[in-house]
Amino acid sequence: SSNNDSSTPYFQHSLELIAGEFSTATAPSSTLGQLLQHVGDTPKEATGGQTSVHELLVDMSQPRPIPFVLSFNNLTYSVKVPRKMALPGFFRWSGGSAAADASVVGNPLAAGDSYFTRTKMLLNDISGEARDGEILTVLGASGSGKSTLIDALANRIAKGSLKGNVTLNGEALESRMLKVISAYVMQDDLLFPMLTVEETLMFAAEFRLPRTLSKSKKKMRVQVLIDQLGLRNAAKTIIGDEGHRGVSGGERRRVSIGIDIIHDPIILFLDEPTSGLDSTSAFMVVKVLQRIAQSGSIVVMSIHQPSYRILGLLDRLIFLSRGQTVYSGSPTNLPLYFSEFGHPIPENENKTEFALDLIRELEGSPGGTKSLVEFNKSWQSMKHTRDSEPDQLGLSLKEAISASISRGKLVSGATNDINSSSMVPTFANPFWKEMVVLSKRSILNSKRMPELFGIRLAAVLVTGSILATVFWQLDNSPKGVQERLGFFAFAMSTTYYTCADALPVFLQERYIFMRETAYNAYRRLSYVISNALVALPGLIFLSFAFAMATFWAVGLDGGLSGFLFYFLIMFASFWSGSSFVTFLSGVVPHVMLGYTIVVAILAYFLLFSGFFINRDRIPGYWIWFHYLSLVKYPYEAVLRNEFENPSKCLVRGIQIFDNSPLGEIPSAMKVRLLQSVSKSLGVRITRSTCMTTGLDILKQEGITDLSKWNCLLITVAWGFLFRILFYFSLLLGSKNKRS
Repeated sequence: SSNNDSSTPYFQHSLELIAGEFSTATAPSSTLGQLLQHVGDTPKEATGGQTSVHELLVDMSQPRPIPFVLSFNNLTYSVKVPRKMALPGFFRWSGGSAAADASVVGNPLAAGDSYFTRTKMLLNDISGEARDGEILTVLGASGSGKSTLIDALANRIAKGSLKGNVTLNGEALESRMLKVISAYVMQDDLLFPMLTVEETLMFAAEFRLPRTLSKSKKKMRVQVLIDQLGLRNAAKTIIGDEGHRGVSGGERRRVSIGIDIIHDPIILFLDEPTSGLDSTSAFMVVKVLQRIAQSGSIVVMSIHQPSYRILGLLDRLIFLSRGQTVYSGSPTNLPLYFSEFGHPIPENENKTEFALDLIRELEGSPGGTKSLVEFNKSWQSMKHTRDSEPDQLGLSLKEAISASISRGKLVSGATNDINSSSMVPTFANPFWKEMVVLSKRSILNSKRMPELFGIRLAAVLVTGSILATVFWQLDNSPKGVQERLGFFAFAMSTTYYTCADALPVFLQERYIFMRETAYNAYRRLSYVISNALVALPGLIFLSFAFAMATFWAVGLDGGLSGFLFYFLIMFASFWSGSSFVTFLSGVVPHVMLGYTIVVAILAYFLLFSGFFINRDRIPGYWIWFHYLSLVKYPYEAVLRNEFENPSKCLVRGIQIFDNSPLGEIPSAMKVRLLQSVSKSLGVRITRSTCMTTGLDILKQEGITDLSKWNCLLITVAWGFLFRILFYFSLLLGSKNKRS
């Protein structure tokens, strides 16, 4: 039923506007900020006394004006690429080889070219327009510039790099405005695998729909969208991934479209939405896009090679070849166009396949597609001459938004601030609301993959059990002291190494995060804080499990208070380690590279922690790394917790000889040696005399500067610092624009 327009609730209402309410909502003197206040306000008389979330309040039996026209003129974009040439060609560059190289790539040698780079033209003077209610489709072979043109129209290319202009109803589009009224669907389906279709769309609604809409109305919007996308039968099915069976490929693609149109954007950009789908799934996706266009949106998409059925759904085509336009117009004009060009399309052949094959053939010829490009220019000038009637459909941007709001469109976060500088809201929801929704989504996704936390808990328990059995009930002897130092060093470094599994978490979400934040679904700061809050319960549980497995089994000192501090320092270590790895995941884009860097840096932290070499013995040019070592502070904290009791004696009488060559002589001889030392020093030393206390051990290890509580606070502070650095890495490293 979802493939039938008439059966979709989205299109069941063909209601006439109530003139009084329409004129009130869209008075000519209203500012755009005031117009945005009427978002979602539909005539109650037309909806049975209740405000609908999204209804088409226009009479579709009457010709309605086309309120939006997206125009782009003379778009030009080029990049610098490395020049490929053999070594002999390098020496002949000043001769004919440079010109030959330029002819091979199809571009003249630009003034900005150098010995090692050349200018590659990705877009060359592209012009056209897309209208409300229509689908504009960009076609061409791989590398023709389809995705680049979509990026240019969607403001995903830096302003200084793109030449030309893009306007909506004749007015230049600001980046902030475009983020609110548009959506961009990437070629890859970037979704959380363990959420159902309905949950995925509901979370998108929580992010993108304004806070003024109630929960019930947001749910209504999601249900309407599920019917519009033809996903009713899959609504309760998880998205799935390689290890979990979920929805089909076509359904995944429609869900990807759904999360970006939940706020009913005026302009929808899609990069090859049918890529990788079979013909039936591809047709259903384009059919959905046709419905979206008919609801009052501009749909601009790229497609590689549409089928005959899909071609019947498209309204405007732009064929590209090496960044230049070779055809722009309606699909129905293709036969006439190529017939006048001298290559008529056979009667029973797919028009787009013929056109693409001809373009490829011309690209391989000596003259390239220059003749077709020139013919298109003359064709367009002739067509404009024939169609030079005054355009009665063009509206100003303010008038178009006014008409759009009257139909219940543009349900994006409206604001009460009517100042011109704040007429478009930046985010639909407040900061705390974003944090709640992000945390809820993350917890729900994690709960459905308990094996991930289970594996991490098992690793901590196995490590703790091995350490407990190896260092079982250490005694208070010189050897026991050395074994305690080894246990603490290994335990502290283990907590950091087990945090390395946090590395793939953000790397798997990176592109979802980039897609959502590109159009202001939520603030980056909200994501950082919610990411930290969601991680805390797991870190507390892991810390408690490790502390319980090792503290009493190893025979550590301090009783209950000592255990509580031991647990706190373990938690602080997990916290700082998790934050450190999370920060690296924001900087390093690849999992294997990230693991390599994490392991290497943690090894350096352990080396300079003070266990292998005391602080006093570290060379001056490396001492800075000692203070940057994350392992240093928890290591010193647990040593303080264990040895700072002044009444605890660790070496008595003849035990002083145990760590020396004299340790192997008989005890009687040790007693006589001790008596001789006693006489020489004039101090009475017996078998029970305390020779070394815990404070002496701390001095020997060079741990004299910080108290255990200071070490705890510094360890926690490291965690907060890395979370802040993670935020800046997202702020600087998650740009979606080409340079």
